[in-house]
Amino acid sequence: MRLAIIGLVLLVAGGAAVATGVLPWQEVAVLVDRVAPILGFVVAMTVVTELVSEAGAFQWIARRLRSWGRGSGVLLWLLLALFAVLSTVFLSLDTTAVLLTPVVVTVARQAGLPVLPFALTTVWLANTASLLLPVSNLTNLLAQHNLGGISPIQFAQLMWAPSLAAIVVPLAFIALVFRRELRKTYALDSARPAPAASTKAAADKVLLAASTVVLVLLLPALVSGVALWIPATGAAVVLAAIFAIRRPKVLTVTLIPWSLLLFTCGLFLVVEAAQYVGASVLLGRMAGQGSGFVELLRLAMTGALGSNVVNNLPAYLLAEPLAGSPQRMAALLVGVNAGPLITPWASLATLLWHDRLVRMNVLITWKGYAVSGLIVAPLTIVAAVALLAAFGPGGVPG
Repeated sequence: MRLAIIGLVLLVAGGAAVATGVLPWQEVAVLVDRVAPILGFVVAMTVVTELVSEAGAFQWIARRLRSWGRGSGVLLWLLLALFAVLSTVFLSLDTTAVLLTPVVVTVARQAGLPVLPFALTTVWLANTASLLLPVSNLTNLLAQHNLGGISPIQFAQLMWAPSLAAIVVPLAFIALVFRRELRKTYALDSARPAPAASTKAAADKVLLAASTVVLVLLLPALVSGVALWIPATGAAVVLAAIFAIRRPKVLTVTLIPWSLLLFTCGLFLVVEAAQYVGASVLLGRMAGQGSGFVELLRLAMTGALGSNVVNNLPAYLLAEPLAGSPQRMAALLVGVNAGPLITPWASLATLLWHDRLVRMNVLITWKGYAVSGLIVAPLTIVAAVALLAAFGPGGVPG
């Protein structure tokens, strides 16, 4: 509800900018042409992930991971971290925050292990692991468009090195700080089955199998180079048809993220107006212009600072005109994707993650979160930018 209210306020402010001539109608038309396919993809993927979760796929994977952990806290943590990385890379950071957080907390509790390292792993990887593919983050989709619509493979060639650093550094920090907690063991025979979001979903093997098949077929389609909204929409339609037969009550309007859509549309409009009156020029003094390590780091830190002060989406949109090359675009993405680890509002995924924790009675203090983030975020950005500078743009066309 709060997100919807903020979105409505932004939409009214953006509408006022258009009505008063601050933002010309022609610019609005260009903006709509750019973001409409992206928002269509976001809606379709939200429906897909919600239905796949409703079918019990995430809970089934969690049970397998607890078994594969063989009673070792370290091994279970690494498996859940891998799950978080794959979920973020292929299904987006918001999917990881919303759907994986309850699964991770439940698995940790039933194994008798401390929840905190598992919860932090989830939210940090939801942000930092969202660098590799366009589908991983809304900022990536915007960057892909700005780079001339490069293919997902070309995008991965650009981002693989910084993405690797952005995954390893937070995991190394958690492994060091929580080494005692993670060394604990758990008894496999005493672990109860993880409660699914829907008991009926776990019992419906046909629905689970069909949803899994759709998801498995969707993943390669998302990196095939086809416009992302096409396979995502196809998968959403197929899953909706399956649920219409097996469990029609699940198909409600709440599957569509109305609040997120309203917030995003309003934010796009306001930031476009800010860009039109020269806000990006002011940021340019902080971000620099070159492609050496120092200049790339300046741009990444500018993006990270903007993300933690406001939010990573407006921070990206305002700094986007400052990129100018694939390598600088990659540095900006490092800042706005891997940098939002300090303030709770830095990314929507962090807010969604915290909301899930509150619902499960897991207490995380924002002061402790910020202190840890002040250490991890700069280390992650420096390491990611260093690899980006070392390995270059990977042959992606400028």
